[in-house]
Amino acid sequence: MWNQLNPQCQQCVTTHTTMLIRRIVLTKPLHHFRIFSDSATATAIVTPPDLEQDYPKPDPKYDETIHAVVRVASGKNIAAKERKAGRVPSIVFEQEDGQHGGNKRLISVQANQIRKLVNHLGRSHFLSRLFDLEVRPNFESDDVIEKVRVLPRKVHLEAGSDAPLNVTFIRAPPSALLKVEVPLVFIGDDVSPGLKKGSYLNIIKRTVKFLCPADVIPPYIEVDLSELDVNQKLLMGDLRVHPALKLIQPKDHPVVKIAGARVSDQKKAK
Repeated sequence: MWNQLNPQCQQCVTTHTTMLIRRIVLTKPLHHFRIFSDSATATAIVTPPDLEQDYPKPDPKYDETIHAVVRVASGKNIAAKERKAGRVPSIVFEQEDGQHGGNKRLISVQANQIRKLVNHLGRSHFLSRLFDLEVRPNFESDDVIEKVRVLPRKVHLEAGSDAPLNVTFIRAPPSALLKVEVPLVFIGDDVSPGLKKGSYLNIIKRTVKFLCPADVIPPYIEVDLSELDVNQKLLMGDLRVHPALKLIQPKDHPVVKIAGARVSDQKKAK
């Protein structure tokens, strides 16, 4: 049938169809489309600027440069001397697979500064936040041997006193992909239908591990409880996160559940 039309009619039909498709596309809201870059990496997704504002960002109030000095040796006796002098033996790695690394540098950091940061932020929030690290020959020197952005990977605290015993850092350039245990913050408990009925909140996970681009590490992830009823739960795959984050734990693992009333509470009610 198409071949029976003369060339002028074919051109009219093609033009009309193109305008109709264009009209349909332009009436769709912009946020329903995945926006692709026009560069050579055509598969890279460009996140619209308005979406960037929907996710938690680190509070600049806690921006701080961690000061460090070079440590030339390691060992139990060396570590004990460092702690006695008010320093925490530490190490900085070059990230390789998001967690382990090479190119290590032995350093010591100030015990008071690390203790203050851990106390103010909380241990899990300290381990999911980027810091600038300045390494000097000594704390009084103006010479900077290395200045680098780092992610605290581990911090060991003394039982009872919570004094920092050692800290492991990993370098975090913009191109890095890092495995991060991101803390969960629970909201909406005051309007949860299940909690209003007298059920209780069973928190199963307080952190969830993601593979994160260094520039998009969230300080926390909000878990909204406002619509949860009795015996309902949220899974790791239900968490709302930046699209650049990749969950590296099973999606069907539970995070939180609104459980029925405790047995002790049921006996009291009787």
